[in-house]
Amino acid sequence: MLIILSINPLVSPDPGLFIWSAVAFLILLFVLRKMAWKPITEALTERENFIEDSLNKAEAAKEEMALLVKKNDDLLKQARAERDLILQEAKKIKDQMIADAKSTAAKEGARMIEQAKLEINNQKAIAMADIKNQVSTLSLDIAEKVLRKQFEDHKKQEELVGELLKEVTLN
Repeated sequence: MLIILSINPLVSPDPGLFIWSAVAFLILLFVLRKMAWKPITEALTERENFIEDSLNKAEAAKEEMALLVKKNDDLLKQARAERDLILQEAKKIKDQMIADAKSTAAKEGARMIEQAKLEINNQKAIAMADIKNQVSTLSLDIAEKVLRKQFEDHKKQEELVGELLKEVTLN
């Protein structure tokens, strides 16, 4: 029982202590409200505004990043379109160059063929003239030999001269 009595004063509150504790708390509350409450609320409001501003800036940066990504995609599409256009133009130029080269080669080939035909005809004419000269030379040689043999006989010479005279007067 002794133990219970000694604990009992600790458990039961003293009304004087309660009043002085309440008065001290109210004074502390009043002092804190006058001195610290305003700076604390201002700091909290400032912190809240800073966080809200940071969130707004982050959202703006996110939107700007999305806009930049869109612009980048647009530029990439435009660059690809320009590349395709340049490749098409290069292919057209290549095809035109090939066609021009084929046309030039065909014209040059036709010109060379025509020139070769002319050269062949010229060589043929020269060869024909040479053959005619050789044939006439051979003919003259043969005629000369035939005539010599024929003119060995004096009687045959007179007959030939007579025949030639008849032909000359007939013409």
